[in-house]
Amino acid sequence: MKNFFSNLFGRNNDPQSIISFDIIDPIYLHLYNEQSSLELKVKGIKEDVSVNLFYFPGSLDHEEGRAEIKKAGFNNSYEVLNELYKKMDIGVLSQDVIDQGLEYDFIHIQFYSEPTSDEKKFFKRSIKNFIIFFCCTNSLETNDFKILYSGTHFFDYTKGLLDSELLDFNNPKNESQEIAIKDFKLVLQGICQYLNIEIPESVTLPSSENLVEKEEVTIEIFEAFVKLVSRGNIEQKELKKEAKKLFAAFKNEKKDYYEKVEGHFSFFKNINAWNSDWKFDPEDAECFISEMIGEDLNFEYPEKTYSHELFPYIQTALEKRGFELMSYNTNGDNYLFFVANKDDVSRILELSELIKIEIDQL
Repeated sequence: MKNFFSNLFGRNNDPQSIISFDIIDPIYLHLYNEQSSLELKVKGIKEDVSVNLFYFPGSLDHEEGRAEIKKAGFNNSYEVLNELYKKMDIGVLSQDVIDQGLEYDFIHIQFYSEPTSDEKKFFKRSIKNFIIFFCCTNSLETNDFKILYSGTHFFDYTKGLLDSELLDFNNPKNESQEIAIKDFKLVLQGICQYLNIEIPESVTLPSSENLVEKEEVTIEIFEAFVKLVSRGNIEQKELKKEAKKLFAAFKNEKKDYYEKVEGHFSFFKNINAWNSDWKFDPEDAECFISEMIGEDLNFEYPEKTYSHELFPYIQTALEKRGFELMSYNTNGDNYLFFVANKDDVSRILELSELIKIEIDQL
């Protein structure tokens, strides 16, 4: 078993940061000794977080992996590993060491985050890959780690690894890395809570919540949802009435899916939503959104811009007022738009997943 030093100068173990060796090592030990793969839901992260322990050469030693290695211009997975080591400034393996056939572990953590401002024009979510390799700093024993980062899908796993870049998590180089690092801290806290790994008191936690504890679906949850999506512009009596109907439909497992959707549709129409065909003009957007927010909304947009291509310009104009345009997913060729307070968006998305009412960010 590995011998780890706890306080050595120059290694990644800031006692106040959750991105540190004393956090990542117990996660690794669980993956190594208990289960090599995890899927978990973390509050604040859009979809399930995937955590896998892989190793060289075995994880790439299959027909598809060998074809990917050859396509990348290498003869075997150890050559790929050495290429990654060069990128991370880790000493490469000599041929004598390679001939011993030893295994070299790494952790791959994958999840989805908010898209960057540029990605929002095309995507509703952005994939984040953190690939963690272990190394030695001022020691003959493994006591440190380096992280490679990628914001793209690994359709070709070998290429995905090779295209990843060394991450300085204290100095993100762009918006993609900045968002990824912020969410990675949440993910690490969630993994620790999921595995009952004790987090040192010195660590500054990204959240005061239990990030993996599921909320119970109650009528109060529906009341909170109704209040948020209506921006509080609903009388208490009507709020309780709508929440009661939605809660009853949620509990009724025998209720037809389309009947439930009709109930959702009816609810959103009652809170001043805009039902539009998939194709709409900017003038329509300005008119209906102005009505929803109770003030004139005008936004700049390029000539001959229509429908979903207008979303970035609409959102920019709404953001200045503290709003965001969202939509109930009708699973059809139309939108059911509503306006939310910008600060409430994350909670609305959390609640929508919990109560099975599909809400889209645009």
